[in-house]
Amino acid sequence: MSDQGVPIESIADLVGHAGTSVTEAVYRHSSVLAKGAQTMNTIFGESRRVESG
Repeated sequence: MSDQGVPIESIADLVGHAGTSVTEAVYRHSSVLAKGAQTMNTIFGESRRVESG
């Protein structure tokens, strides 16, 4: 939602946070995780995925 321009105050209200600090921390953390996952896919590629079975 943040990437789509929704103000952090609106997001905080929607998810039930009393203020924006927790919302900002969660979104920042999620963004870092997503970027890290993309980077790992670039480095290791889809062919290295472990198959279960």
